[in-house]
Amino acid sequence: MLSTLAKKMLMCLTGLFLVFFLLIHFLGNLQLFLPQEQAHLQFNAYSHFLSGNILIKLISYVLYLSIILHALDGLMITLHNKRAGANYVSDRRGRASKWYSRNMGILGTLILIFLVIHFQNFWYVYKFGAPPLDDRGNKDLYMLVVEVFKQWWYVVIYVFSMAALCYHLIHGIHSAIRTLGVFHPKFVKWFKIIGISYSVIISIGFALMPIYIFFTVK
Repeated sequence: MLSTLAKKMLMCLTGLFLVFFLLIHFLGNLQLFLPQEQAHLQFNAYSHFLSGNILIKLISYVLYLSIILHALDGLMITLHNKRAGANYVSDRRGRASKWYSRNMGILGTLILIFLVIHFQNFWYVYKFGAPPLDDRGNKDLYMLVVEVFKQWWYVVIYVFSMAALCYHLIHGIHSAIRTLGVFHPKFVKWFKIIGISYSVIISIGFALMPIYIFFTVK
């Protein structure tokens, strides 16, 4: 069994990798905001490049493993805290802590459910389905994205999940910095500003993608 410190360090390292991956994924998906014809071909070419690159494939395996380990580790930490009675209500720390820091397990569960839906709609269909090809012969992931994002209920789920992700990131980045021991009092304000800024920008940026496609792409 892992010690409490080892669990926290595993949570920290897998979380930081996922934070880094989110940034790369976000930058790539910004192509969805291009004019429709350009976005169509460019996004598909980008997706084709990623799917055929051996380095990207290796990183993707690290991604899958990180998601699984992060989720399992979070579950173990939550259960351990409950068994130990380490909750914020009983020791009155709830008044001094943010609600999202006391509900990371719930936020993480919502994000995990979203990931299952997200992977099924995009990753699974792209990898194992039979999506049509675009004019350049690449799998037409762009039209798959448009088809999914044209469903209002999915847009609602997506935006709600990005709100959960935002709060999860705010507390997660804060905790990761403390776990790594670089949370110096001199820089606490800047760490908070950077962490919150990253969380808000990434989450709002992702949330705007389905909204943009739903209202603008025909």
